[in-house]
Amino acid sequence: MAQKLKETPEEGNFSQLVMNSAHQIWLAGLGAFAKAQAEGAKLFDSLVKEGEAVQARAGKIAHIQATQFGKSAAGAWDKLEQVFEERVSKSLNRLGVPTYADIQALTKHVNELNESVQELLKSSKGGAESAPKRTSKTASKSDKAASGPA
Repeated sequence: MAQKLKETPEEGNFSQLVMNSAHQIWLAGLGAFAKAQAEGAKLFDSLVKEGEAVQARAGKIAHIQATQFGKSAAGAWDKLEQVFEERVSKSLNRLGVPTYADIQALTKHVNELNESVQELLKSSKGGAESAPKRTSKTASKSDKAASGPA
């Protein structure tokens, strides 16, 4: 069995010094732990605030980029639509299909002609009672009679 040796006064002083140092290290660790707990909450709060600020900046940048992307996509879509309309219009034109503008111009011209015919009919009604009406059959017979026998 192991026997305990007697401590010398110098050794007692040294062991007391080691015990004091160990105790101080233990107390320093406890103090660091307490300080970390107290400062940890403050540090956590400051990190949360900084995170919110970063998120706000990132949100603004994302919104700006999304808006720019939307505008460029809309511009590209408009260009695509215009190219499509032009190609369809050219194809229909080659097939002889009239455009909306052609039909509108023709409608306007027909309406003008109709008005002119109506005015001519109104003005000729006064003189139409004295002169016989000519049809295409009577006109061709009278033309043959005027030219004589063939």
